[in-house]
Amino acid sequence: MAATASQTNLAGLPRRLVQDGIIAEDRLQEATEAARKDKLPLVAYLVNQELAEARAIAVAASHEFGVPLLDLDAIELEIDLIRTVDQKLINKHRVLPLVKRGQRLFLGIADPTNLQAIDEIKFQTSLRIDPVVVEQDKLEERIIKAIEAVDTSMPGLEDDDFDLENLEVGPDEEETEDVHRDDIEDAPVVRFVNKILLDAIKRGASDVHFEPYEKYFRVRTRLDGVLSEVAQPPVALANKVCARLKVMSRMDIAERRVPQDGRIKMRLSKNRAIDFRVNTCPTLFGEKIVLRILDPSSAKLGIDMLGYEEHQKDLYMKHLMKPYGMILVTGPTGSGKTVSLYTGLNILNTVDRNISTAEDPAEINLPGINQVNVNPKVGLTFASSLKAFLRQDPDVIMVGEIRDLETAEIAIKAAQTGHLVLSTLHTNDAPRTLTRMVDMGVKPYAIATSVSLIIAQRLARRLCDNCKEVRDVPREALEKEGFDAGDLDDGLTVFGPKGCRQCNDGYKGRVGIFQVMEVSETMGRIIMEGGNAMQIADQAVAEGVIDLRRAGLNKVKEGVTSLEEVNRVTIE
Repeated sequence: MAATASQTNLAGLPRRLVQDGIIAEDRLQEATEAARKDKLPLVAYLVNQELAEARAIAVAASHEFGVPLLDLDAIELEIDLIRTVDQKLINKHRVLPLVKRGQRLFLGIADPTNLQAIDEIKFQTSLRIDPVVVEQDKLEERIIKAIEAVDTSMPGLEDDDFDLENLEVGPDEEETEDVHRDDIEDAPVVRFVNKILLDAIKRGASDVHFEPYEKYFRVRTRLDGVLSEVAQPPVALANKVCARLKVMSRMDIAERRVPQDGRIKMRLSKNRAIDFRVNTCPTLFGEKIVLRILDPSSAKLGIDMLGYEEHQKDLYMKHLMKPYGMILVTGPTGSGKTVSLYTGLNILNTVDRNISTAEDPAEINLPGINQVNVNPKVGLTFASSLKAFLRQDPDVIMVGEIRDLETAEIAIKAAQTGHLVLSTLHTNDAPRTLTRMVDMGVKPYAIATSVSLIIAQRLARRLCDNCKEVRDVPREALEKEGFDAGDLDDGLTVFGPKGCRQCNDGYKGRVGIFQVMEVSETMGRIIMEGGNAMQIADQAVAEGVIDLRRAGLNKVKEGVTSLEEVNRVTIE
């Protein structure tokens, strides 16, 4: 009788939740009290405390009140539409404008009984408000993304904790100050560009893309190797944003027909500055500008943070400590080759060593290392830089990339004559690196006697430790992916991404996947006898070298990344 009497006190959505068996009545009563104390909406409290599923609550609310139900994953939100509702009201009531049809605004809401939200937004917008039920968890995610997009899509940006105007644009700034003054000194554009750059740094992005199209202009950032849109400013601002970026990076703002390169230094504090490498490229509807974020702290992570397995790290350290020989790091663009090289250089950077680097361009400034930016226009090539280094009594030489036979031959001679040489090549794995050098025209005996270590690498997104969840994958599927019987018999647990407020779609940061191959005497003989990459790969396996695929599966086994991510960055 007591339960029946109690249930008569329930009305509306709470009663429906109990009737549908979504939550027990006694737990609902407790949750209602707790939500009131925490000053939270009941639906938000139930979902946050995992007392009921957001989907089940949304379906119950839709049936109870006859309000349509919408999956937020099925629509793209419009920034201009979100601006029609005061941001304070969105934050206060946790609602989101979805679609506007004439004088009707369809409003995404988790609890359609929130009549105060509907009335206040109706008063503010002078529109007829039609509520649409959406899932609480998806609504929260979309509100956060929508507010971020509005904040970075113009106007009225507030300065952050850092000094937004404190950007070092170099000594040549006065030379261009009379050109397009209106474009350059447009304060909202200045604040917008600075905020985009600061947000990218805070989120840990590696690149920022400013892309003009015929009818819209978008800004995207690459976070953990994946591009996502962060803002859509009005298309009319494309040229002003472009002019601002070109002034900051000391480019010719009057030249729009050819690509240009430049750099920006953003000083965040007395002790920390971030460099941006800037490139422009003329497209059909304006210049696309891409900024690569170069954080000097990434070179000081330490070798333990990169993701090497213990025996791989020991091999790298062993060859770094050798007085001569060549270490090659290979992989596609964006695979972390530069960080691996700089980490090695940082270890070698002591007072008793003379270290010189030739780069195109020098991405990270390392005090104590003589860095040269190659400039083919004036004859300063990799090859000419190397020749100059060899006249300056070097101990360690780093070549940004071996691109041609002349550079390769000089680098190999340096490795053979008592110098440690580090460089990069663009190949898919370690065994192919040796045959690639043969294809370039390097003599096989020279390769066999100079190259001592090859590191092939990829970068995979790291699973968020806060929200990663166990995935139930059939044994047959795991065997097909490449796991051996020993892995499976030991009780392999595979994790996958879920997503929370602390991460980006279930991932946070990246980890390296490495194939570290020491060039043995047997491999040297295979090269001199004209062997191919497959023969070298077979010998590497015989010597216990794990390939990139196996290294990736090891990271899955350790719970560091997901199987989907390993499949994305490696091939079977």
